Amino acid sequence: MRVLYISRGGNPHDRRFLSALAETEHEMYFLPLESTAALERDRAPKNVEILDLGQQPDDPDIDESELLSGLSEVVDRLSPDLVHAGPIQHGAYLAARLDLHPLVSMSWGSDLLVDARYGEGRERAEYTLRKSNILACDCEAVRETAIELGMSRDRTVVFPWGVDLTRFSANGGSLREALGWQSSFVVLSTRPLEESYGSDVIVEAFVQAAAREPLLRLLMLGDGSLRARLVSELEKARLIDRVHAPGVIGEEALPTYYRTADLYLSASHSDGSSISLLEAMASGLPALVSDIPGNKEWVRSGENGRLFSDGDVQELTTDLLKAVRCRPQLVEMGSQARITVEARGDWRRNFPKLLEAYQLAKTVPERQTG
Repeated sequence: MRVLYISRGGNPHDRRFLSALAETEHEMYFLPLESTAALERDRAPKNVEILDLGQQPDDPDIDESELLSGLSEVVDRLSPDLVHAGPIQHGAYLAARLDLHPLVSMSWGSDLLVDARYGEGRERAEYTLRKSNILACDCEAVRETAIELGMSRDRTVVFPWGVDLTRFSANGGSLREALGWQSSFVVLSTRPLEESYGSDVIVEAFVQAAAREPLLRLLMLGDGSLRARLVSELEKARLIDRVHAPGVIGEEALPTYYRTADLYLSASHSDGSSISLLEAMASGLPALVSDIPGNKEWVRSGENGRLFSDGDVQELTTDLLKAVRCRPQLVEMGSQARITVEARGDWRRNFPKLLEAYQLAKTVPERQTG
């Protein structure tokens, strides 16, 4: 089957999907919708052909009609048997506007959980879902949101994107000795430094907890618009020497950072099945995360981690202090976290569900999608 895959590109998640799809019997074509994705051409699997709209699709000066015209030309040349597209308000929306079928629309989480709450984002999501043969998503929270927006439950396929359980494990080296943190209690945050990911909540709670607990250390990966402000707050609190914030790191280095930590921390205000959370759990880390629906599908307080009230700095501060004092119990929680991901978050076992979605999309009559 000739499949046209439309997505942002330039990120590890698209590369992982394309690498797996390239090993199937399908003939794969990838149309990236971000200009930075062009830099990924050399990293694309050999069996995937990279297409070009002939313009920069993320250029704010490009009219949507030009994007539709460029996509139409691509489709006319390619004549795909199936279109797999996302996010919902962008790649999938463009495919829906051209009435391309069979259409497997793929949600990336925030496109439905956040962007579809109101206004144009909601209108585009409702339109795209009406036109989609199948919706592929990574958690029940996204599925239920799609159903509220008009998608039929029997036209949804849920499967966590999952992680590579061989690559992410508790076995291997760490950075503790290099950082001089051999006896410290290390918490790890990997999310972008943006308000939507609660990075300000994490830093505020860390400042309060670290003032009372000298063993606390923070590994803060990633970058974002809040970076300068957060670093300034840590410097003002005279805690910057207890923080390691290397910015965005390469994918190959991630497992080492997970193995350096005692506890994974996320204060995100919205998430599907967070890949970072699953990577941490697969690495044997207990998780301390906000009690949003996506996280609650994976973390059970007292068993493989703990949930705190979304946005509650004081509760998070208290939980950090408790974690240091209950360090021996965290080892068992980390073991349970690994077991949880082995059971439900194994990428190699979950990926075939996408191929099932392809086959299901071909059986849904187009008249149901108008």
